[in-house]
Amino acid sequence: MTAMVWFRRDLRVRDNPALRAALERHDRVVPAFCFDPRLLGGRHASGSRTQFMLECLAELDAALRERGGRLFVRSGRPERELVALARETGCEEVHFAYDVSPFARRRGEAAASAFADAGVEVRPHEGLNAVDVRAVETGEGRPYSVFSPFHRTWSGIERRPVLDAPTSVPAPRGRAGRLPKLADLGLRQEVSDPPAGGEQAALRRLSAFLDTDVREYADNHDALGRDRTSHLSPYLHFGCVSPRLLEERLPRGKGAQAFRRQLCWRDFHHHVLFHFPGNAHSEFQARYRGKLRWSRSRRAFEAWTEGRTGFPLVDAGMRQLRREGWMHNRARLVVGSFLTKDLGIDWRRGERHFMRYLVDGDQANNNGNWQWIASVGTDPAPYFRRIYNPALHMERYDPEGKYVRRFVPELERVPDEHLREPWRMPADVQREAGCVIGEDYPAPIVDHRDAREEALARYRAAAGG
Repeated sequence: MTAMVWFRRDLRVRDNPALRAALERHDRVVPAFCFDPRLLGGRHASGSRTQFMLECLAELDAALRERGGRLFVRSGRPERELVALARETGCEEVHFAYDVSPFARRRGEAAASAFADAGVEVRPHEGLNAVDVRAVETGEGRPYSVFSPFHRTWSGIERRPVLDAPTSVPAPRGRAGRLPKLADLGLRQEVSDPPAGGEQAALRRLSAFLDTDVREYADNHDALGRDRTSHLSPYLHFGCVSPRLLEERLPRGKGAQAFRRQLCWRDFHHHVLFHFPGNAHSEFQARYRGKLRWSRSRRAFEAWTEGRTGFPLVDAGMRQLRREGWMHNRARLVVGSFLTKDLGIDWRRGERHFMRYLVDGDQANNNGNWQWIASVGTDPAPYFRRIYNPALHMERYDPEGKYVRRFVPELERVPDEHLREPWRMPADVQREAGCVIGEDYPAPIVDHRDAREEALARYRAAAGG
């Protein structure tokens, strides 16, 4: 008996429910991955994320070969290519982990229908989240739209056991295919210093986090200069490590509890997008749909994307994105607030830009966080609480300027007292620091105080007062 395991966003052999179920029920397993041109060239196309995925797939293939199997690679629509592979190898079942985005669901449904027509039984599994986010519901049987009650329910849900890696993955004969290179897919690497992909890199990163930073996570996860975040988000997105494995390995203490809460935020965003798929394109809050008057300024948007707004913390965050394909979460909030509130630019433009560069670009999380910072999503807090002053945030979260100086070298010699607002430096201090505003570093493209008043008026008008 033969079964297929359709790998999508669970690129690992440890704690993989779909892989384990297929192995328990069948003599041979066909591990398969399908390169879908609709994803590779769609609205969320990303060279940096695809390169990371290719590294994850190469390591997955190596892990399978160590166990006697191999990864079967196909290119095209799964409902055609994988069904053909199932026929070639005599598969009776196909196992895969569910996904929550609208496109992933449509693609999965099309493939399931084609498999059923071919006489192949379809078996979906958990694996993407800590709990099955599709099934979490309120006491009235409805989905959640506010985080705090979701967190209370989520915390009390019984967890599935963590699964060991299989020792053997016997595969049938057949044409396995080969993994392409990034250029073969018509893409290029867009960031200069990305993280390495793969399950082993994920486990090394997890061990380093648990050995040191998790103890300080509760107090310092927002500290930009003393980065104590896990950097596990790219590995979670591609399933190189499972949320359940993370939970299982967390120690006791408030740092670990604070990190576990972030895993809940991830599940919450997935839960919301699953139940409210319209969020992929429009605001969750109906009062703002089509009513906010956004700026179309190309000049301002380009200055934001290139990290030359004249606001050091904003520019540091945007340059980190281009360098690493990742950005510290506190910086993500600041640059998001700046784009939507100070510049008055549509959150969807920021969402698309992030998805182009982020190695951890996850539609549910990215969409949920952009709607949160734009004050149009599930968060019930009023819009005026999400207008962040970049200088004050830098004072609080990067007081010594370590984060800013790392990514904005033009400001390296600027005295600490002027680093948050370098345009206020006296001319002689600018010359001495080698940072003449308007020449070596941009002047601010907006006045934050004026921009705040304009944002308040814009949201008041959209909400009808």
